[in-house]
Amino acid sequence: MNEDEFKILAPCGMLGYGFPESSFEEGMARRPDAIVVDAGSTDAGPHKLGAGTAIVSRQACKKDLEIILTHGVQAGIPILIGSAGGSGARVHVEWTRDIVREIVREHGWTGVKLAVIWADIPKEAVEKSLAAGRCEPLGIAVPALTPERLEATTRIVAQMGHEPIVQALEAGADMIICGRAYDPSPFAAPAIRRGFDAGLAYHMGKILECAALAAAPGTTKDCMLGTLRGDSFVVQPLSAARRCTSVSVAAHTFYEKDHPYILRGPGHVLHLGDCTFEERGDGSVEVRGSRLERTPTYKIKLEGAMHAAYRTFVVAGVRDPLLVSRIEEVERLVEAQVREYYGDVPADDYRIQFLNYGLNGVMGDLEPNRSPAHELGVVFEVAAKTQELANTVCATLRSTFLHYGYEGRKSTAGNLAFPFAPSDVPFGPVYAFSVYHLMEAADPLSWFPIEYEEVRA
Repeated sequence: MNEDEFKILAPCGMLGYGFPESSFEEGMARRPDAIVVDAGSTDAGPHKLGAGTAIVSRQACKKDLEIILTHGVQAGIPILIGSAGGSGARVHVEWTRDIVREIVREHGWTGVKLAVIWADIPKEAVEKSLAAGRCEPLGIAVPALTPERLEATTRIVAQMGHEPIVQALEAGADMIICGRAYDPSPFAAPAIRRGFDAGLAYHMGKILECAALAAAPGTTKDCMLGTLRGDSFVVQPLSAARRCTSVSVAAHTFYEKDHPYILRGPGHVLHLGDCTFEERGDGSVEVRGSRLERTPTYKIKLEGAMHAAYRTFVVAGVRDPLLVSRIEEVERLVEAQVREYYGDVPADDYRIQFLNYGLNGVMGDLEPNRSPAHELGVVFEVAAKTQELANTVCATLRSTFLHYGYEGRKSTAGNLAFPFAPSDVPFGPVYAFSVYHLMEAADPLSWFPIEYEEVRA
């Protein structure tokens, strides 16, 4: 073990995405000090948190963990998982822990010390913080957190910093399953524990959280090695098919941030304006200049989801040039006819939305190029108070649209082409973020209790 450097092996951008075992073995040959993998995100929206389901399948998660645990346990190096199960709530952490226990049993291992760090926050604690003025919305677009919305929230998690993870490592954990974690925290924690610079550790964690996505060609489905030193860190992909460049690593530094040079985390601000990115000639890049500044008040980000509606949607195609040229006008007329038909249903009980792919399906009203393609993919959805109402309104919307007699139409039917039968897809519950706030935390450890167990065959 080289005390002057600290190596972290990042298998993939999200646990369950998969990675070449050959790349992982190459990483193990470099004798890493820890294996760290992120397992969660809010990128997919609030559904996974609200519904309590995982982002990846159990089979995919187990396949990745099988490789990671087999090498990590035998090598005797710590294994850390951040934001277990996708959203990091209790249900997701327990799902991940069950998979770990199963792998340990199947391999006949004994004496694996597992630490579980919970990240669930009671509603009562949030309510008290709000009343005391110690909880604020994260951005102007976040709706007010009323008692009704808080009561409707299914579960709330907080993003942990490195502090509880360091505590679990100090207790001798062989493996740590973290609830919701600030993405770079599990990567920064083992290096900070060993005395390395926190700014460099967090910046390296920011790169490694997505594994080889910072390489060229970039992917979340391959391994990356990070090596932390006294005044710099080096990142390098572990496949001969990829290289890190100064541009690829610098570009990933800008990833998912509201400011190109500032990255805010639990209890700190990472300043990156003075960073340099130097190619070393072997496919690796060395980074210097990352600086971490502690904030006067320690705050943690809260995420909570509530059940908002039920959804039914239809995917269809439009090819008639007349309809393509006036698609949005026709959609407004179709919606008006449907709403008139269901005039006895309160208008707020359902919502109709159209997405026109080939016109503005991705950016909506922000689309600068509004020249339609010769054909459009049209997705229309109904979100309503009940699944039955969503199904009913969507069926009427589809049949009205299908036969709507817009000006200039020559045929009497066939406005829409359906790729699937049945055309209407009842999606089920829809969730919305009800809690997206910053809460003051006097103690960065108290909100994240740690549970230890000896996992045996």
